[in-house]
Amino acid sequence: MGIKGVCRSFSYALEGLRYAYRTQRNIRIHTAVAAATLAAAWAGKFSRGEIILLLLTITLVVGAELVNTAIEVTVDLITPEYNRLARVAKNVAAAAVLVTAGNAVLVGILLFGPRLLTIVQALWH
Repeated sequence: MGIKGVCRSFSYALEGLRYAYRTQRNIRIHTAVAAATLAAAWAGKFSRGEIILLLLTITLVVGAELVNTAIEVTVDLITPEYNRLARVAKNVAAAAVLVTAGNAVLVGILLFGPRLLTIVQALWH
């Protein structure tokens, strides 16, 4: 694959990202939460390792949301009518997002919790 092919591949990927962002409310929510989280981590002077962990966690959630969107669109293309197996496919894809988002919450609690606890304790004294 030459440079044109690589550029075309990136163009297609960006088109998919734009589609997901334009049509999927949840990916916009995940993006906003990710931006706020990274801003708070920067303000909190998180270590490089903590930032890397946050970036990996954010990437997992957004990646799962993109795969979920691709599965939903594909299932709708294959069978626009109700189908039990189509519903199962969509629900399992959504569950993948739920699992990664749950992990993100746990990572957030572990990284932000001690700092927030210190702030709250300082305010009480």
